[in-house]
Amino acid sequence: MNKKDLSERDICSKFINPAIQKAGWNMRTQVREEVSFTDGRIIVQGNLYTRGKNKRADYILYYKSNIPIAIIEAKDNKKAVGHGMQQALEYSEILQIPFVFTSNGDSFVFHDKTNTDGSLEQELSLDNFPSPETLWKKYLKHTNIDTPEAKEIVEKDYYADDSGMTPRYYQQNAVNRTVEAVAKGQDKIILVMATGTGKTYTAFNIIWRLWKTGVKKRILFLADRNALLTQTKNGDFSPFGNDIMHIIKNRKIDKSYQIYFALYQGLTSNEEEKNAYKEFSQDFFDLIVIDECHRGSASEASAWREVLTYFNTATQIGLTATPKETKDVSNMEYFGEPVYTYSLKQGIDDGFLAPYKVVRITTNVDEGWRPTAGLLDKYGNEVEDRIYNLKDYDKTLAIDERTALVAKKITEYLKATDRFAKTIVFCVDIDHANRMRQALINENADLVAQHWNYCVKITGDDEVGKQELDNFTDVEERLPVIATTSKMLTTGIDTKMVKVIVLESNIQSVTEFKQIIGRGTRIREAEGKVYFTIMDFRKATNIFARPEFDGDPVQIYEPGPEETVIPPDEDSDIMPDDNQPISLGGFSSTQPNIDIDDEEEVVRKFYVNQIPVSVVNERVQYYGKDGKLITESLKDYSKKNIEKEFASLDVFIQRWNESEKKEELIKELAEHGVLLEALREDVGLDLDAFDLICHIAFDQPALTRQERANNVRKRNYFTKYSETAQKVLNSLLDKYEKEGIVSIEQGSVLKVQPLSQIGSAVELVRAFGKKKDFDQAIKELENEIYNIA
Repeated sequence: MNKKDLSERDICSKFINPAIQKAGWNMRTQVREEVSFTDGRIIVQGNLYTRGKNKRADYILYYKSNIPIAIIEAKDNKKAVGHGMQQALEYSEILQIPFVFTSNGDSFVFHDKTNTDGSLEQELSLDNFPSPETLWKKYLKHTNIDTPEAKEIVEKDYYADDSGMTPRYYQQNAVNRTVEAVAKGQDKIILVMATGTGKTYTAFNIIWRLWKTGVKKRILFLADRNALLTQTKNGDFSPFGNDIMHIIKNRKIDKSYQIYFALYQGLTSNEEEKNAYKEFSQDFFDLIVIDECHRGSASEASAWREVLTYFNTATQIGLTATPKETKDVSNMEYFGEPVYTYSLKQGIDDGFLAPYKVVRITTNVDEGWRPTAGLLDKYGNEVEDRIYNLKDYDKTLAIDERTALVAKKITEYLKATDRFAKTIVFCVDIDHANRMRQALINENADLVAQHWNYCVKITGDDEVGKQELDNFTDVEERLPVIATTSKMLTTGIDTKMVKVIVLESNIQSVTEFKQIIGRGTRIREAEGKVYFTIMDFRKATNIFARPEFDGDPVQIYEPGPEETVIPPDEDSDIMPDDNQPISLGGFSSTQPNIDIDDEEEVVRKFYVNQIPVSVVNERVQYYGKDGKLITESLKDYSKKNIEKEFASLDVFIQRWNESEKKEELIKELAEHGVLLEALREDVGLDLDAFDLICHIAFDQPALTRQERANNVRKRNYFTKYSETAQKVLNSLLDKYEKEGIVSIEQGSVLKVQPLSQIGSAVELVRAFGKKKDFDQAIKELENEIYNIA
């Protein structure tokens, strides 16, 4: 047997598997092969989408279930034994795995991250692969887990889910790093995980393992909304069983349970004697988990901080998507540096969070409006003479025509896409949310006549609106469709099907911005929710350019006065970010704020109308891979990205020719910031991807698909094939001319018209001989199309 003739899969089964099995690894419980640990980034082109490549490791070895410890990258024997090391190291960084191996079947190269003496890599024979215990002992020593008690904690099993659900890789990382920190005696811990990445499920797995060891017997889970408590207790935490879990209500304390859920507001009071938490002894709880700890607990004066200070002997774990760091507020100062961070950007890159596109709309009054001398508002009040701008609108000055224009543009977008797409409109205050609701109802009178709750205001002062909140967040419920709010939906509410987020509020904080964006980042692929749209009327998306923002590339479309609000179908709308729940509420100009979350000073507001308001002409802008605004032309930007991938025209043509599926290469280019659909629109030529790249990056003459197809027909190379085979190739060439190269590479192409009329797929393949002969004919056709010798 010649190893050089074996495939990579053969190398795995004949050499690598026996070697690791001989070393004592259980192939059923400790070894997973070909592990895809991401879903592949969603790439949106117009109204269509595809997924980029997922990341896949050849082997992941686990000391125990969900505790990965080693990774192996396998190659065929034509390659050197250490050929895959760089890729393996990249994956090991993402998966936080300390031991990295590569093999081509001759031996292993072992990269040991726990070695600090400089000997990071060494070659091992197939007979000397290390055992699970050997690697585990090295890892424990490296992480300073050196007592039997600490070892017991980190080795405790995860909850075994009967449904087969297992934590994603980043959830494993978060759980394992937290449990290790607890085992080493760290008493304040913070996890930063983007909205929509399963913080509560992660918290359950942490608590389960610590509770099962007995090291944490009585646990308090703190949140800031009743809905979260019930949802958590009956959802992710249900394996604990109701007999040991209890939700604290009405400040009534029962000390007979082990796991407690409480609102921080329900434990504290401005009156000392009503501080319910003090009915517990200070050492009653062993562990406190604080959900959304960027909120109250981040402030020294907050009620959460008060509770945490009282139970200072308990281990305290904070969960947040958006840690606060300002001169007045810091949860890093309290908890320390995060033991693990999973960002919005990473979530979108991995394909676990939805990307988004941005439509930015600017009106003629946004830069400034000044009242005429002595102008009276609708209620007879003289409007103060000064220049008003976006910071003032709907806070101190309400312009009816501007509100109506915003409602019109929102409705225009929904009518052009999906009128039942769940939409949240974030307003300045409750009064603004109410006026926006009225404007939207007027714009959607046809649907409101059929469904009274098509558009509702969901704010802290509106009982009817709050009652509709459950229906709005329910995946199965079609109504309400549009919710106007101020703060109540910013955090803590799971809005899985929200497809449109409208920014009509002045947002200055990156934390608040990410919380709001997080309302749309959940993916519901089965229900058709794979991306969402941000409509920005307040220039809030300028926050993308701030260094603290960890988002992904995004297209920003700014329509002119006579242009549609819908971005062109050809544009590429790719932009991942953090996932957070939504909050609705605000304050009225005529009454004190009674919203759940925030209290603001009531300010005097003028109400004016009969003001000409229109959309001003702006240009289309894009954000690049680094999240920065692209200030150069899209053509120049694309040229640079293409040249980074392909050093010369010859290199590109070689890659194009060698790619079995051109669609995969096009996906790869999109992931590297080459947005071909947007570029095609920008150039104004309907070019094939091949010609577009050659023309833009390498200054080659551009040929249309029709010209390329006609050139093939003129060469008449089909004559060497049978009559049926010629019909097939001619039909495929016609299909290329109409739809592009990707259409003829699809496996189902033989089953659709016009090819299905020539014969069955099996008959068409037989016209060429065997399957390999058919594949070769398709390859030759592609070479003829692109005139590749």
